Amino acid sequence: MSAPAMVRIRATEDVIVRNPYDGSEIGRVTQSHADQADGILDRARIGERIARVMSRFSRHDVLERAAGLLHERADLAAALIVREAGKTIRQARKEVRRATTTLSLSAEAARSQTGEVIPFDAFEGSENRRGWFTREPLGIVVAITPFNDALNLVAHKIGPAIAGGNAVILKPSQETPLTAHFLVDLLIEAGLPDEIVTVVHGDRHLAQALVAARDVRLVSFTGGFVTGEAIARSAGLKRLAMELGGNAPVVVFEDADIDAAVQACVSGAFWAAGQNCVGAQRILVQRRVYDSFRDGMVAGTEALIAGDPTDEATDVGPMITERSARNAERRVQDAVAAGGRVLVGHRREGSVYWPTVVENVSLSCELWADEAFAPVVVLTPFDTEDEAIAQANDVEYALHAATFTSDLSRALRVAEQLDGGGVMINDSSDYRIDSMPFGGSKYGSMGREGVRFAFEEMTQPKVICINA
Repeated sequence: MSAPAMVRIRATEDVIVRNPYDGSEIGRVTQSHADQADGILDRARIGERIARVMSRFSRHDVLERAAGLLHERADLAAALIVREAGKTIRQARKEVRRATTTLSLSAEAARSQTGEVIPFDAFEGSENRRGWFTREPLGIVVAITPFNDALNLVAHKIGPAIAGGNAVILKPSQETPLTAHFLVDLLIEAGLPDEIVTVVHGDRHLAQALVAARDVRLVSFTGGFVTGEAIARSAGLKRLAMELGGNAPVVVFEDADIDAAVQACVSGAFWAAGQNCVGAQRILVQRRVYDSFRDGMVAGTEALIAGDPTDEATDVGPMITERSARNAERRVQDAVAAGGRVLVGHRREGSVYWPTVVENVSLSCELWADEAFAPVVVLTPFDTEDEAIAQANDVEYALHAATFTSDLSRALRVAEQLDGGGVMINDSSDYRIDSMPFGGSKYGSMGREGVRFAFEEMTQPKVICINA
């Protein structure tokens, strides 16, 4: 896989990129070290100067052309996601479609999110003044992306950054760097000067050096809390935009359409092998319909096909590494040791962990308290609305939540009380479109993604006032 956007600096060791399903080598990327950060930043400074003077039309044109190229090469992109990230081919195709949309939305943002007229003459003493504000680039953005949406989450960071006239230092996941290069290559083919996006690979020491650099104006990070805290400690005085994961509750009331709720929860829990920050993890079901929902959830889970992600029939592919699958297996074993009961699944072959449903899980278990990021879902009954809300909110961090009910008043009341950056009503917690504001609440919540909102994070207002 060619990577013309990689930094041309002192060569060090290569890291092998492996297929998570069969372990085969699919590529290599050259690593950089912390002592090379100055060279990386020098290149980004050149990119910053070039990006700042690009017209809004030029930014729009590059992004729209890149969206067209990605549409034309959708099959190639999807196949790469399958080989590198382990998503099933059907899920990979959907991610490519979403990334295409993200680039198109970014193109539109470049042309439309330009600022506003300011009515200075609406205020006494300013009757003779006229003016406006524009949205101007911040400068250099460091973007650090995860493996689970290896194409679309990269698009969500570099698309709005380019639209806003910024330069980007992109550090993609070590597990999925080739997909990131694929997208950057398309942008360069579409006419983006290659200095504007610098792709780097390396360990946490490199990341810390880049994050701490005074010339960096924003760090956009999607990943885990431990890394997020380390970034916050290193960053200094600059903007931070972080999405640090979730532990999505789904509250199913007795008046819900149970079949529809089951179908949505099966999809929401096991999409992308459960490696989904807004995936359904804790499903709370009103006691009167608990048995019915549980039976439907077990039947729907048993019907899923796990295994080879290249097979059109496969529903659940491998986890990103065998280590991740072993960790999921261990968490379920710990929950069982504390009194939990496996209803279906809890079987592992290499990196494939079969979709698993557990009940009677102690609220002190990792499986309840922490993000599983695995194809594992917990069921628990509740009696009252207040009880359900208290249990749903009984975690330190929140991203999305969901509720199922036929009572509109209850739906709105519960949605207002559930913690989260988004609450889905009669839908899975993992529903998202790429134009909506996306981010968390409670601990670790910083900023929002979604193209329009990321664009605002990555730009700043500049006021022009004329005294006539």
